[in-house]
Amino acid sequence: MAAFQRISQPYRLAMTQARVTRRETSGWERHQLPEELGECYSERFALDNDLMVVRSRYHPTHDLIEETINPHGRPMLVITFGLQGHSGYKGCNGDALCFRAGYTTVTTFQSSHGERCYDAGATVSQLRLLVGENTLRKYVGTERSDGLLGSGNIRQLAFRKSSGASNAHAGALTRYLSDPQSAAPLDMHIHALSLLAEQLHLLSPPAPEALQFSPRDVEKLERARDLMIEKMDQPLTIPYLCAAVGLNEFKLKEGFHYRFNTTPHRMLHELRMRKAYALLESGCQVAQAAYQVGYRYPNNFSAAFSAFFGKAPKSVFGKRRRETSSV
Repeated sequence: MAAFQRISQPYRLAMTQARVTRRETSGWERHQLPEELGECYSERFALDNDLMVVRSRYHPTHDLIEETINPHGRPMLVITFGLQGHSGYKGCNGDALCFRAGYTTVTTFQSSHGERCYDAGATVSQLRLLVGENTLRKYVGTERSDGLLGSGNIRQLAFRKSSGASNAHAGALTRYLSDPQSAAPLDMHIHALSLLAEQLHLLSPPAPEALQFSPRDVEKLERARDLMIEKMDQPLTIPYLCAAVGLNEFKLKEGFHYRFNTTPHRMLHELRMRKAYALLESGCQVAQAAYQVGYRYPNNFSAAFSAFFGKAPKSVFGKRRRETSSV
């Protein structure tokens, strides 16, 4: 049986499909997908047992769905810098992540099984910094490391525009990875730790004395998030959420920063966009999807969807149903 098969338009590439691998004694590796899928490869360099930098560049000839399984078998913090294009990740448990050029995505996981999705003819280039538990504990301590890594499920800790400093460090690492002969481990280590330090600083919670969120408050914050999921088709407002869960506006907003590292507005917007994507994939019409996630006017929904995912809702419509029907 072929390791990858064509399903409607996309190619589905299994983990069992052999990659062309090239290794250098320095520790640099390059993994290339089969040539018939286009120019798709990744380059990686292990700076330490628990610290690795990976640069990927995909330009597939067809829509590509690549199966991925975490090979590390231990908790990891992953910082992804979007250099060009956009791609998506869909976990088998329903988790979804979006990676975009100019943005930094911070995630944690221990075990994951899902699919990376790439559009035909589009170039996607990303730089990833993979940080293991031991390295994280070395720099931030056990308590904070455990808090960041969580229970092991995929968690998105941040999605923000990349800073100028990040772009400079990521650019330097990309150049080293592209030319293994020029790789300078010490310089690469400095660039990698600088990227890690910036993201850890941005993820830092307020000082302990400033935090006044009891376990009961945390339950209320999680209830506010659940209400967003349950009632995203309605015109939710901050006053409504405050009244529904029993928190004042200041504590609700500060609590979302503390608990979810985002604002109520951003979380609601992200939940709506991800739900809309799933609805469109399953064959739901654009206007119906817009209504089900709280948009009264389809044009406003289309503009918001395109800004969030980098592609129009019509390009997603019916993908999952077409793939299923062609099996």
